[in-house]
Amino acid sequence: MELDELRAFDHRRVVDEIEAALTHEPANPTRHRKRLAGVVPPWSQVGPVWELRVDEYRVFYDVDDDARQVVVRAVRRKPPGKTTKEIL
Repeated sequence: MELDELRAFDHRRVVDEIEAALTHEPANPTRHRKRLAGVVPPWSQVGPVWELRVDEYRVFYDVDDDARQVVVRAVRRKPPGKTTKEIL
């Protein structure tokens, strides 16, 4: 799912959380942010893949420390009962 495919309300909520959570220290784990281990995403990435939880949505991103850049790779809805591997 692309960010542009979300309803306006969900789009704004996800973008606001991306800006708030990933502006400073995006590669540090928190309650809503974790590094994914053993998950191979269907896209190319730089270094480890991270997951940001925004209610029922998951934002998958990686961090390029050299360029000081966060690259959002995907936004997926995670229904109850599904695992991260199932929604990638």
